[in-house]
Amino acid sequence: MGRGKIPIKRIENQTTRQVTFSKRRAGLLKKTHELSVLCDAQIGLIIFSTTGKMCQYCTEGYRMEQIIERYQKVTGTCIPEHDNREHLYNELAVLRKETRRLQLSMRRYTGEDMSSIPFEELDQLEHELERSVIKVRERKNELLQQQLDNLRRKERILEEENSNMYRWEHRAAIEYQQGGMEAKPVEHQQVVDQFSFFGEPSSVLQLATIPQQFQSYQLQLAQPNLQDSNV
Repeated sequence: MGRGKIPIKRIENQTTRQVTFSKRRAGLLKKTHELSVLCDAQIGLIIFSTTGKMCQYCTEGYRMEQIIERYQKVTGTCIPEHDNREHLYNELAVLRKETRRLQLSMRRYTGEDMSSIPFEELDQLEHELERSVIKVRERKNELLQQQLDNLRRKERILEEENSNMYRWEHRAAIEYQQGGMEAKPVEHQQVVDQFSFFGEPSSVLQLATIPQQFQSYQLQLAQPNLQDSNV
């Protein structure tokens, strides 16, 4: 089976495109070297990948500059050499002048070196500073108002929580009192029922048979007065 024909168009998959570039670049450099050696040709090859990486080949014994210079002589083209030093010096001078002007302007705003400023510029500077102060105060008042609104919002939330807690405690206290008042009559009725069941005690023996929960009601027999008996 022969190889399938690959359409000559851009490979969309980046990984496949990079692999294909590496393989074909190696093959191109090999063929270029073979052509240079077999045919004694002077060849200069420069390749730039999509990532900006440069790869070049030059016939042995020559430099790429020599081959490019020979190409220019043969074709009659010339790469112009631009001397940008004067242009760079001019731009540097302009930047230094602008920097100096900005530094002087900043010193004026901080109140330094005011002796060389004329009255008109001083008046204009005063108005600019007043406008700046007004803007600063407006921003300051805005921030203070925002903080005040936040504090008021927190205060309302805390008041609502406090009110809810007070209502809950009040309801719990009422329920507790109602539960205690209902329990007392029940206990009293149980005590009465206990005594009515045993009947009215007529002797010490019947009192001894009362359940233990009523042991708190103990009877104490009266002791005879010995002094009265001796008399």
